[in-house]
Amino acid sequence: MGIGLGIVLLVIGLVFALGAIDLPASIDDVVASETLGWILVAVGVLAIVLALVMNAQRARTTHVVDDRRPPPQV
Repeated sequence: MGIGLGIVLLVIGLVFALGAIDLPASIDDVVASETLGWILVAVGVLAIVLALVMNAQRARTTHVVDDRRPPPQV
């Protein structure tokens, strides 16, 4: 999951949580759209935080190269 997926989940969750769209009654009886929205918001924030933490760890990694070539011959 990257930052983009986290932002998409966050936006979809806010749309459901704040009631920006009205779902049909047949779907609204089965799924509580407000609860689903807040769950998607939490998952979106978690995805963004995890992506940022993983990216920060990747940036701090150092690589050591051990070069064992024989000395040049004169």
